[in-house]
Amino acid sequence: MSGHGRERCLQCHALYWKAWIGACNTAARLRCCQAFLFSLGVPKSPHSSSPKSTRGADTAPQRKRGRPVQDASEGLRRELIEQSARLFREKGYGNTTVRDISAAAGVHAGSWFYYFKTKQDILQAVIEHGLTVALADIEAIDVDDLPPHEAIRQLVRAHLYTLLAPNQDFIPVMLYEWRSLDASGQEHIIALKDRYESIWTRVIERLHASGEWVQPTPIDRLLMFGALNWTAQWYQAGAGISIDALADQAVRFILRASS
Repeated sequence: MSGHGRERCLQCHALYWKAWIGACNTAARLRCCQAFLFSLGVPKSPHSSSPKSTRGADTAPQRKRGRPVQDASEGLRRELIEQSARLFREKGYGNTTVRDISAAAGVHAGSWFYYFKTKQDILQAVIEHGLTVALADIEAIDVDDLPPHEAIRQLVRAHLYTLLAPNQDFIPVMLYEWRSLDASGQEHIIALKDRYESIWTRVIERLHASGEWVQPTPIDRLLMFGALNWTAQWYQAGAGISIDALADQAVRFILRASS
């Protein structure tokens, strides 16, 4: 083909591709340009391959932005739960905002939603954490092999530590805020609470068999837990009585009142 003919051919090709590319998106335009250059005998650029093929074997892959790495993520989730428990106890669930929790945990308000979609989700997590830890503590007590009097003493002691030890805000939140959960959340908490109380039931039955608890009734149990749980309202560490001493006095009161 003569130089003049080749020039007209190139102009026609250029006009055709220009019109076709104008109707396409960016990716399609790039493919069209590459095809057009290839038709003219222009080799592909060595840099035109995808980023995946050009990445060196020793190049660290880029991590997606947004979510933190696993260890940091778990640590921040725990911090959010602990700070939420403290704020729910101090201010009440209804008076605590997502912004309050984020500020206390030292994160942006938007970061909070990586871990919990709603404030109710974090209330659920707070209560579940407290009950799970409390359940593990009393399950570690060999209540079936201990004398019943010692078994009830250890249960009372573990219960009071769960309520009164430093930074133990989880169970107090459960006692006063669990009805803020929706129906399904309440059902899950009740199932955990039933497991917790079933261990106490076994010990109370042994106390009854030994004659130390003459006639246990459901009201007796409610009064016992009511008295123990109310200590969260008035107990102050270092104000005259230790948790261990309080547990001993509580056991004496419970068994004396039930005899």
